[in-house]
Amino acid sequence: MLRNVALFGCTGLAALMIGCAPQAAPDTRDADVKAVKDVEAAWVKDAATRDPEKFAAYYADDGSVLLPNAPILNGKDAIKMALKPMLADPNFVLTFQASKVVASKGGDLVYSAGSYNMTVSDAKTKKPVTDKGKYLTVYKKQADGSWKAVANMISSDMPLAGVAKNVKKVGAKTTTRGRSK
Repeated sequence: MLRNVALFGCTGLAALMIGCAPQAAPDTRDADVKAVKDVEAAWVKDAATRDPEKFAAYYADDGSVLLPNAPILNGKDAIKMALKPMLADPNFVLTFQASKVVASKGGDLVYSAGSYNMTVSDAKTKKPVTDKGKYLTVYKKQADGSWKAVANMISSDMPLAGVAKNVKKVGAKTTTRGRSK
């Protein structure tokens, strides 16, 4: 009899422990990647409107933008104000396409990396000039379930004046280990 009580008690305790064990969160990475791809497709469409409000709506309130040769832009209002002149440019066109989108297992962060094409007016000639480059954007899931950019960086493929020659010289003088000859 004592044996049956002990067996019943152990079985009950095991069931209780299994029921109280933390359950693994569902893996939402595929859905998160799809959601961010959809956000980026909508962002490209809204960029074509040249509306600063629509463009800035893709950033979190505390988002940051890192543009070439410029100080970091922190906060949605600063981003909107800095991008207003660019969006007002009659030659402005922006397209971008992710080649890689990766979601965190925790379901709260996604990053995308890819290429962009941006056309703006040349400051001197006012003729259209197209810049091509790459970008990296980090998205964070918001309390309402939407995805907003918290960090966005672009890097032009166009060489800076005088830098391309130096890069080629340095590259020619290094070994496969990266040490100078």
